[in-house]
Amino acid sequence: MKYPYKLPLFSAATLILAALSYAPALANDHLTPLRLAIAPPSANRVAFLVAYDQGIYEKNGLDVDQFIPAGSAAQMLRDGMTINPDFVKPGGEPPPIATGLGTNLALVATDATYPTDMVFLATLDDVMRGHIVVQPEITQLEQLKGKRIGYTGGSRTQFVALVFAEKMGWDPVYDISLMANARMDALKSRRVDAIIANENRLAEARASGFKSLLDVSEWNVPIAGTGVAVPRSWLKDNRDTVRRFIKSMIEADAMLKQNKGIALSSMQKWWGVTDKARQDLLYAGATDSPRKPYPSLAGIKKVMQVFDSNEMRKYKPEDFYDDSFIRELDDSGYIDSLYK
Repeated sequence: MKYPYKLPLFSAATLILAALSYAPALANDHLTPLRLAIAPPSANRVAFLVAYDQGIYEKNGLDVDQFIPAGSAAQMLRDGMTINPDFVKPGGEPPPIATGLGTNLALVATDATYPTDMVFLATLDDVMRGHIVVQPEITQLEQLKGKRIGYTGGSRTQFVALVFAEKMGWDPVYDISLMANARMDALKSRRVDAIIANENRLAEARASGFKSLLDVSEWNVPIAGTGVAVPRSWLKDNRDTVRRFIKSMIEADAMLKQNKGIALSSMQKWWGVTDKARQDLLYAGATDSPRKPYPSLAGIKKVMQVFDSNEMRKYKPEDFYDDSFIRELDDSGYIDSLYK
């Protein structure tokens, strides 16, 4: 089914009213209830959409209330994206399982509200990805020295910007200006000279006549990317729920890699992605994930190095990951069986 419409920008009030009136459905008696927030479109979140749409969560004993938080939906609307409003719900208390980024461990050293016991259990994205999209007059990366490079405000695109400066041999404080909360509107209005773009923004940039000078994946820099993270305090009493969830994610990831139509259907259903160029970019990113999504130790080490600080040095890489769930599924032969 297509969702060819866009919610109007003034619908933010509607979203708020929907949030106030929303009441979660009762879980099936034989399934374990679980809430899961799906943030703005990302190639490595497609697996979670597929797991929901193809009944894989239920197959593994979970009743997952999967939704787009109202705040994320509002930002998607401001970015000109089309979404299915049926999936927009209030965020409320943070769901116990985060389909987040390992780069968020940098917040341990900078944000007093971030839970310091978050542990990463799986990584669907273990290589740094993104594009350096530039103003038309910039034709070489060297021309960006002394210029303004925008990132969206999340630690992932900031990580890419910092690694870019490192690779170029530049001081990220004095040789370039890193500008937070920079999206396509900042590039179009020339408030920045370049932005770090994910698959969605790259498609938008190309449609608007901008070009990418660099696909940073060419550098093969390790990263602890999108995957599964939970608080250790919650994990202690919910290991079986987590095991079922990770098993579902891995099955969905294998399914989408072998059936493009299923992936495109979910992207269209949830995120309104109907443009072929955007579909292809998202699908290429989704299928580039590791079959065995062990939490990336090399990626965690790199994040700790990039966001080095007095506070970060209080931790060691082992504080941030637990690979026992992936190892159990790997050793049992389950993951390999999905590709036979």
